[in-house]
This record gives sequence, C-alpha cells and structure tokens, in this order.
Amino acid sequence: LQAGTTVTVLDDFSSGHRSNLAPHPDLIVVEGDVRDPAILDTAMTGIDTVFHLAASAGNKRSIDDPLTDSDINVMGTLRLLLAARDKGVRKVVASSSAAVYGELQGLPIGEDHRLAPQTPYASSKIAMENHALAFADLFKMDVVCLRYFNVYGQRQRFDPYGNVIPIFANRLFAGEPITVFGDGEQTRDFVHVDDVVAANLAAARTTGISGTYNIASGTQVTVNVLAQMMVAAVGGREPILYAPERAGDVRHSLAASGAARQAFNFAPQVGLGAGIPRYIKWL
Repeated sequence: LQAGTTVTVLDDFSSGHRSNLAPHPDLIVVEGDVRDPAILDTAMTGIDTVFHLAASAGNKRSIDDPLTDSDINVMGTLRLLLAARDKGVRKVVASSSAAVYGELQGLPIGEDHRLAPQTPYASSKIAMENHALAFADLFKMDVVCLRYFNVYGQRQRFDPYGNVIPIFANRLFAGEPITVFGDGEQTRDFVHVDDVVAANLAAARTTGISGTYNIASGTQVTVNVLAQMMVAAVGGREPILYAPERAGDVRHSLAASGAARQAFNFAPQVGLGAGIPRYIKWL
C-alpha cells in the first residue's frame, strides 16, 4: 500500500485480526475461505501477484487434526493455483516452512537438505510446494516457495499451537512461569517479521525466478537463552519450568539463506536483540 499498489486481502479471520487492516482507499478486503473457488475467483480478478500465506499452521495442530491440515494446506493451495492460472496471475509467492526438513542431517540447512517430514503439517507443506512448482513448469508462471524458519514479531498474538515467543510473552505478562519442553538446549533460527515481509516483496519484484528458498536469520539460539531474554525484556522474575520434550520437535535448526540472497538479494536485518524488545513494546 505504501508503494501505491492496490491490495486485495482474502482472509477467513480464523487467526488474523481485522484491526490489522486499517481502512485504505487501495485496500479491498474479501472475507472467505481459500478452499472456496467462487471466493477465489472474486479475489483473484485483476491481480498481478499473489502472496499465499493462508494455512493451518503448526506441528501440534496437524497431529491433532491432520485432515483439516491437509484440506487447507494442500487442497486450498491447489484451488488457489488453479484460480491464479485461470486469471493470468504473473507471480505467486507461497509461504512454506522449515518443518519440511524434519530431523536435521547437518547444519546449516541448505535447500538441498533431504526432506523428511515428521508431522502432517510438514507433509502438507511439501505437497503444497510440489503443486506450486509443478504449476510453474506447466503454466509458465513464476512461483517462489519461501521456507520460513521461526517467524516472530509485531502483530503476532498468543496461540497455544503457535510460536514460542508469543506463548512465553503471554505467560510473562500474566505473571506466570514459562515452560520449556526438553532440556532447553535445543536451538532455533528466529527470523523477524520485518525481514519476512522484505523477502516476500523482493521475491515478488524479481522476475524470472521460481523455486524454494530458506528465509531465516542465519543465527541460532537455544531455547534456554531465548527464555532468559524474554524474562529480561518483560522485566519479570518468573521461574522457568521444564517439561518432557514434545513429539515432532527437531533438536537443532540453523538455516543457510545464501540462495535467497543470490536470487533476490535477501539479507536479514533484525536480530533477536532488537526484535524481542520491539515485539514486547508492541504487545
């Protein structure tokens, strides 16, 4: 919108919030489900570029309800791709996940790492990517799949199935202890939402590329250190509790994002030291 582009948002508001969509003369909001062909036909009319972020997200949610997970992530994507093809869309930028890699064979993780899904969510994201890249080959549209690592930042709200950072923040603001699953020495690569937005825009504006790309900070932190950073940022003294590790959680994560840098000049700018206080201030 800031660049003078007309934007249509299709959302069923199952997780998003209308308050994030302030009225704007170039903003059109269509309420509906990505699995609905009629809604897609309406939303996709006159569109040049599609950012596909609709998903049933999270490993635990998919384990609890694998049918809904695949219905949204696989069939929803397929219906979106069909609508994009029929409407002559130039570019689709689709949101994938580092979950596709499963337990890691080595670090850092490049896009050529084997795919070994450990949850229905990871499997559905692989299927989403495969459909998207097949459409790129068959119908001569540019399709880029961005494999996000652990995204966090402003406007991310508490979801018991969601990212650890808002879960920790929710408990800390309530004056409650936070819980670490396992010994806390597992590592994660957290990427700030501002960097994810920049990656999406750069991928959309770069012509002639299709493929899969890691979107991450390229740094790793233990969950123990993250918990300590969160407690310090909130200014609390709540204890850190430990519980048994959860099924589907990988031990270590660290991305190589050189391919995205080379393809569309992606370079993360916001580290955890700046990103966590920014998130806490917003929250």
